[in-house]
Parts: sequence; C-alpha cells; structure tokens
Amino acid sequence: MSNPIYVAVDTPDMERALAIGKAVKRHAGGIKLGLEFFVHNGRPGVMEMAELGLPIFLDLKFHDIPNTVAKAIQALNPLVPSIMTVHAGGGRAMMEDAKAAAPEGTKVVGVTVLTSLDVDDLGAMGVSGDPLKQVERLAGLAKEAGLDGIVCSGSEVAAAKKVWKDGFFVVPGIRPESAAVGDQKRVMTPRKAMDAGASILVIGRPVTQAEDPDAALRAIGATL
Repeated sequence: MSNPIYVAVDTPDMERALAIGKAVKRHAGGIKLGLEFFVHNGRPGVMEMAELGLPIFLDLKFHDIPNTVAKAIQALNPLVPSIMTVHAGGGRAMMEDAKAAAPEGTKVVGVTVLTSLDVDDLGAMGVSGDPLKQVERLAGLAKEAGLDGIVCSGSEVAAAKKVWKDGFFVVPGIRPESAAVGDQKRVMTPRKAMDAGASILVIGRPVTQAEDPDAALRAIGATL
C-alpha cells in the first residue's frame, strides 16, 4: 500500500465531509467513515464520498447476534468498502458470519480494545488483565474466525503481530508529537506505529481540524 494513512471523517455534515475528502484526496490512502457520518447520511452518503475515488473504510463496528450482523452487512449492498469493522468481542460465530456476508474484496477487521479504554475501564467491565492481554486474546479469536485482521492501538500491534504474522492491523489513536490527545487514552505517533507493525493508520482531528488539512496530512506522511 503506497499510503497507509486513512483520514477519519467524523462529521454528520455532508458538505464538510466532502470538503475534507477533496482537500486530502491527493495524499490520503483512504477515508474512514464512522457511525456519526453513517447515521446521518446512510448508504447514499457513503456512495457520494466514494465518488472522490479514495478507498472507503466503513467503521460501523457491528456487534450483535451472528444472523443480525450478517443481515446488516448484506443490507449495505451495493456498497463495497475497502475495509469494514465488527467487534471481536461479539464472538467467533459472529465474526465468521460477518466475513461470509461481506462483499468480495472487503477486508473485515475485528475491533479489539477501543483506544478510549485503559486497564481500569476493562476491570470495571469484568475483563481481567491489561489491554495488551485482551488484544492478544481477541486477535487469536479473530484469526480463527477467518477475519482479515484487527483494530488495536499502537501499543499492542507488535504483540498482535506475533500472534498473527500475516494479519492486517488497523491502528487508530494516532497523534503526531505536537497534537492533543483528546479522548484517547492509548495513543502513538505515526512513525512508531508503523515501526511496530501497523498496516494502516487512522488519523482524524490532527488532519481534519487543521487549517490546511492537506498540508497537515503531508507533514505527517513525511515522518513515515
């Protein structure tokens, strides 16, 4: 992949989403569209963004019983995203059905531990061990289920790669040295995440909230 940076366009405003997409079109590896965008704009909005010519990462984090997740993914037709997400915590059967229902050519990746969570948050949910142990457990499960890879923070990607040598690793929570952390608790710089084994990086606010998104993206890309 020539450019590993997917720009997270997290806004319900279609005009702003298109403006960001057009601004970063020349230097982004793709665009990530999440729940905030999808709930407001739906499939037509995703299709309009796809017309920009960039790969689409549809980050809806499906998590339900296997049949419901499979039917929901089928209902996305005719969308064929480059990448889509399910929660690895939904279990092996759910992940198997999600992969089977996904369009050919779409990478299905399992979200392990959200980058907004830390060891205290996991403990409050009854999950023993630190985020690293949980990521390793879920990476193994996602691999067994036939997914293409996982989503994890840069702090865990090296360990996950040991569990899954040929996995596809999506790393969010990416922040350049000078950027604010925001609501993320486990962050890493772009260069360190790539060195640790990331396949693609997801970067939002440091690019989308910059005065010149394209310049911000190019500056980050220059560090890789």
